[in-house]
Amino acid sequence: MSADELFYLSIAEAAARIKAGALSPVELTQAYLARIERLDSQLNAYITLFWDEALAAARQAEEEVVAGHYRGPLHGIPLALKDLVYTRHVRTTGGSRVLSSFLPEEDATIVGKLREAGAVLLGKTGMHEFAYGPTGLNPHFGNVRNPWDAARMTGGSSSGSGAAVAAGLCAGAIGSDTGGSIRIPASLCGIVGLKPTYGRVSRYGVLPLSWSLDHVGPMTRTVEDAALFLNALAGHDPKDPASAREPAPNATAALGTGVQGLRLGLARDYFFSRVNPEVLAAVERAVALLEEQGASVHDVALPLVHQASFINSPIIQGEAATYHLPLLRSRWQDYSPEVRLRLLPGLAVTGSMYLNGQRARALMTQQALALFDQVDLLISPATSIPAPLIEEESITLDGRTETVSNALTRLARPFNMTGFPAISLPCGFTTGGLPVGLQIAGRPWDEATVLRAAYAYEQASPWRQRRPPL
Repeated sequence: MSADELFYLSIAEAAARIKAGALSPVELTQAYLARIERLDSQLNAYITLFWDEALAAARQAEEEVVAGHYRGPLHGIPLALKDLVYTRHVRTTGGSRVLSSFLPEEDATIVGKLREAGAVLLGKTGMHEFAYGPTGLNPHFGNVRNPWDAARMTGGSSSGSGAAVAAGLCAGAIGSDTGGSIRIPASLCGIVGLKPTYGRVSRYGVLPLSWSLDHVGPMTRTVEDAALFLNALAGHDPKDPASAREPAPNATAALGTGVQGLRLGLARDYFFSRVNPEVLAAVERAVALLEEQGASVHDVALPLVHQASFINSPIIQGEAATYHLPLLRSRWQDYSPEVRLRLLPGLAVTGSMYLNGQRARALMTQQALALFDQVDLLISPATSIPAPLIEEESITLDGRTETVSNALTRLARPFNMTGFPAISLPCGFTTGGLPVGLQIAGRPWDEATVLRAAYAYEQASPWRQRRPPL
């Protein structure tokens, strides 16, 4: 196998070879580092690289495997971290000049879990400043570019993680998701992005945007890899007040059981409205394929979802402004104008506005929970549009013009508000060669069924074989 082929192995495939002694973690890490050196100037996926540390971790992993101390499927696997995840004594910028020299005193809980699993950490990926935006554009560290078309956005805020996974600059990456920021870049970059149930994965040591909406999860090239990654990340953490004590079962256990008998819900009046025609057609074909495999399709309604943007705004604005207020007072000039303008309205959010938003959010969550008496999963496009051009600011769908930011977040945001697990995976390409993402959401704590349906679709479709034209 050539060095250039190593980085297209899935995590599961690479792990099997490492375990069997057929693949060296050092060889694999060197292949990724060489590819980063060759291609990242085109994509700008990384902010900080761990060259020496990665090779040292790879050598340690190789020695342990040879000695018979294999730790599991992430052992020796090169991964990346979104640059809002704390790494001890290594800068964590949050994609902002404000924190350009910030050196955390400890690792985030998830970093500790990945180190314990034997993963090789390659570096920190680019992102929308402080995760406050869905485009991934960044004036401080430069825009991350889409591997399928460098003139287009990767989507944000986990822009670098999306580009790095899609382009073969890591085997998988950590993303965070407050209004779709794992699933949006997954959709636009043609990879898999899983937002677990709120509380499933610790956020301790992860820079917050909005405490009650933030999630952390894996971004990978296959559904199986997302499940393997989730197994390493999930579990209760007393350091995170929102961390749940809900048991974290093996996420890979039900992957191959198919969709026979599963009830798929389609809230067409919201999730299939104002959607790019090519995106809509690809998702409809995906639904038909799942139906052919034995799932049943049911039309459902979620009335309050139509007000999701209005309900969400005082929550995310108020929480973000509260966190950033001390930094705004001392480092105002170091924020980008865009993020300053996003933070300012939060300073005007009153207690009653915030509480009314949370009350309406609770009602919407109750409505969504009730739907799962009728169906097992909710299916929709992950984003209403494919990757926009970097300079695009607005888009017209069904005769209605909206901002690109709203078009990217509109279909993902509701599942941050409910906290339900949701995944995006490739379900086709536009005639221009841009990926289309399928979103599958499930009951709280039921990542297993979400992953099961995603895996069934993935195995029956050809999209995971497509590679960006780099």
